Amino acid sequence: MALRTISAKSAAALDQELMSTGAFSIDQLMELAGLSVSQAVFKLQPLTAGKRILIACGPGNNGGDGLVAARHLFHYGYHPTIYYPKQPRNELYQRLRKQLEDLRVPFTDDFHTAIKSTDHVVDAIFGFSFSGEVREPFPKVIEALRETEVPVLAVDAPSSWGVDEGPPAEGPGKGFMPQALISLTAPKPLVKWFKGRHFLGGRFLSPEMAEKYGLDVPEYEGLDQVVEVEVEGQKL
Repeated sequence: MALRTISAKSAAALDQELMSTGAFSIDQLMELAGLSVSQAVFKLQPLTAGKRILIACGPGNNGGDGLVAARHLFHYGYHPTIYYPKQPRNELYQRLRKQLEDLRVPFTDDFHTAIKSTDHVVDAIFGFSFSGEVREPFPKVIEALRETEVPVLAVDAPSSWGVDEGPPAEGPGKGFMPQALISLTAPKPLVKWFKGRHFLGGRFLSPEMAEKYGLDVPEYEGLDQVVEVEVEGQKL
């Protein structure tokens, strides 16, 4: 079954509705998203293929998803390292960092050195709400993601891509095509341009909410919080 996409505007409205009439807290949604990301990493990068996971986190919710994923990955037996150069003072993000510090998960300021000694990278810099110019220090980071031969999993959107317009025609993200993408809750229109493995995470939508936003809910297997999918209009 090919899945339909949801625009950035509708995705933002859906998030707000989940946190109002849906009765979810932002903590819950971030925990579910990060858990999904960690399971996608587990499918893409088995422990036997290398345990070192570098997670690049941005200052917003996408970065928070990456922090949650790191905690789960640690407990699976991986060795995550966090690149988190712009850390908000929001209490939620501070708590997520503290949880990782208590596990002695290392944080690095040197992304370019860290990417040379890792087995897999999670791009959790910018999500579906990104627009405008890529600001420092992220241009060089996105260029490194584009150039590396290490597999990259992008969270909800390859960083610097337009959610409705796809890959940029210029700038640090030009030519950036990660090996895998995990769409959270529902695929965004950018997946039409994506050519790697594509996962969906977000096994919590009610049938009523899915129907209201015109979303397809695929069959998840067993305990899995992710499922590999194709998308309507996507060329595989």
